[in-house]
Amino acid sequence: MDCALDIFFLEAVLNGVLLAGLLALLALGLNLVFGVIDVVWICYAELVMVGMYAIFYFYKMVGLPIPLAMLLGVLIVALAGIILHVVVIRPVLDTPPINQLLVTGGVLFFLQAAATMAFGIDFRNIGVQFGSVSFADMYFSWNRIITFVVALVIMFCLWLFLRRTFIGTAIRAVSQDRHVMPLMGVDTRQVYLVTSAIGGGLAGLAASLMVLQFDIYPQIGLQFGPLVFMICVLGGLGNMVGGFIAAFIIAQFITIGGSCFATEWGYAIAFLFFMVMIFLRPRGLFGGKA
Repeated sequence: MDCALDIFFLEAVLNGVLLAGLLALLALGLNLVFGVIDVVWICYAELVMVGMYAIFYFYKMVGLPIPLAMLLGVLIVALAGIILHVVVIRPVLDTPPINQLLVTGGVLFFLQAAATMAFGIDFRNIGVQFGSVSFADMYFSWNRIITFVVALVIMFCLWLFLRRTFIGTAIRAVSQDRHVMPLMGVDTRQVYLVTSAIGGGLAGLAASLMVLQFDIYPQIGLQFGPLVFMICVLGGLGNMVGGFIAAFIIAQFITIGGSCFATEWGYAIAFLFFMVMIFLRPRGLFGGKA
């Protein structure tokens, strides 16, 4: 165990901040969908996996430039979000929540099996590395720095979209009361489709950033899925600001715990903190939707 307040501890803290940007972006899409449609996409992390495989296919197999491959990956996952809503979510939208969890859970296993059949179980990597930057004897990957900056820009753009556009205002209104808005002339079905497309697009953006840092394999959703749900619940399901703050808290537990003990202990401490806080604040640190 080494928790001395030295340069290595500071490096772990700053790496936790960089990791938080990615986790916050992952949680942002899921919180947006839940806040508007009131359905938790259990298969959200698997949509990210689909985006990662799409980028890998277009870049490594087709030979497209990486920016174009990433753009196509985002569009494919956005389309997948729309298909998921139309085919799976809409028929069970007014049924008990357990039905919604079961059908999206079924999509989770279907996507994992489809990826295994299409690409096998081997770990794959796009092989794009930007090196690292050194500062005061600390080293930070450019991939993580780029991911953090892009995540902040995307989150700010989404905030502007929700606050400054008509459809963004409609999305926020439906998230507050989806049963009253149709009486005021808002087409909730259109809002649901737009929200699903944006949620899928955010998953695709997260995939574009994750392929710069992580290997791709069919079960990668099992690595990040529980973390994303933990962050969303801790921040308050549907509360995007709360999810953003919760991502930074969890990321610090993971990186500092991993630096002091071991990586596995970092995750264990994060989940322990989550369980304690849920006992103390069942609705999350910042309540429900916001």
